[in-house]
Amino acid sequence: MGKHLTKLRKVQDIELRDKIVLVRVDHNVVKDGTIKDPFRIDITLGTMFNILAKGGKLILMTHVGRPKDKKTGEIKVSDKTSVKPIVKYLEKKLYVKFQTPNFEAEGTRGLKWDDSHINQLVTDLRAGKISGIYLPNTRWFQGEEDKGELAAEFARQLAETADIFVNDAFGSWQPHVSTVGVAKHLPSYAGLLMQNEIANLDNIFNPERPLVAVVAGSKFDTKIGPLRALLEKADYLMLGGVIYNAYLAAKYKIEIAGLEEEDIASAREFLEFSKQFEDKIIEPPVVIESDTLEGKKDNQYRKINIHQLTTGDKLKYILDVAPESFEHSQIRNIFAKAKSVFVNAVMGLTPHFPDGTVALFDNIDKNSSALKMFAGGDTLQEFRILLPGKYLEAIDDSRYYFFSGGGTILTAIEEGSATGLEPVKALIDD
Repeated sequence: MGKHLTKLRKVQDIELRDKIVLVRVDHNVVKDGTIKDPFRIDITLGTMFNILAKGGKLILMTHVGRPKDKKTGEIKVSDKTSVKPIVKYLEKKLYVKFQTPNFEAEGTRGLKWDDSHINQLVTDLRAGKISGIYLPNTRWFQGEEDKGELAAEFARQLAETADIFVNDAFGSWQPHVSTVGVAKHLPSYAGLLMQNEIANLDNIFNPERPLVAVVAGSKFDTKIGPLRALLEKADYLMLGGVIYNAYLAAKYKIEIAGLEEEDIASAREFLEFSKQFEDKIIEPPVVIESDTLEGKKDNQYRKINIHQLTTGDKLKYILDVAPESFEHSQIRNIFAKAKSVFVNAVMGLTPHFPDGTVALFDNIDKNSSALKMFAGGDTLQEFRILLPGKYLEAIDDSRYYFFSGGGTILTAIEEGSATGLEPVKALIDD
């Protein structure tokens, strides 16, 4: 932890008075024009307060959703992916009035950058006529995800608005213009959240043991790299969701409805690798089979004990881990004795099959001494929805830590270090 943090250029170590500070945040919390959970906004307030307290002037930017069609390249500018709800929320939190540039859309090509308009806002910000600027969704600009001239131009345009760049968006690990490109043009520093995320990630790389990891997901092939890395780092690993289904199908040579062949192939590859770590894998013994994906229908779901399966069995959809799996003495003892727990998992298909996730979170919460680290938007969302009381307590509990981005954490775990991520590299002194 110390090694990584000492290399970082930090926002708290620089003079900010009268400096315009361009801050990349991960405020990707808007869905269909509404904020579902402000957690990712709230955890960046410390960096904003630090900058404002030291006399700096804020320009904020974030991406929201996926407005770009990957196949056609068309960018849809709409209220569904607008930063407007974020701006309203922040104005109530910070008592700072933000101006958002009103750039015109170029049909399906996204927004057209207007130097004269943004330059006037920056002039007003320097003069104290306005309190802050919040740029439009960075993915509304063609250059954001481009690799060529458009990216270079967008990086220059962003850099010309400010004196200093601060990256506080650890959850945005992709090397886009707003996370990496702009850092090539401005003195660049890590925000307080970025530093905190890296420090807590070290609790996975160098954990207090035993470390128990729980990972679920809908695609095995996207998780196989992090899973292999976790098998090497953790003392125990539990799977959930579709990746557990694929694992069961591959190991027990059974058929499960809804599985893609590529997931089963990835599971076979993982099984071969995991032979040297067989004692580390926790298999929840009881799962829920359902005849339909359309909900928890009466008389259309049942419990299945995986140890009673035989080669060639054909199962319907496996949509959850049964709560009694967590009452199994071996599993209960593993979680009870853990000193560190890492969770990036929703065990069942929500909202109709939440019981496995509730049982998992309850089981982990009973261990009051372990450091409990949660990552992933779905994981945090289900924690908040399913166990709202515990969620609120956990936010203020020093033995809990909620990472801002699940994909970033898994990518860092696979690479073996946060410093391998391009946005982090851009903030490190050689």
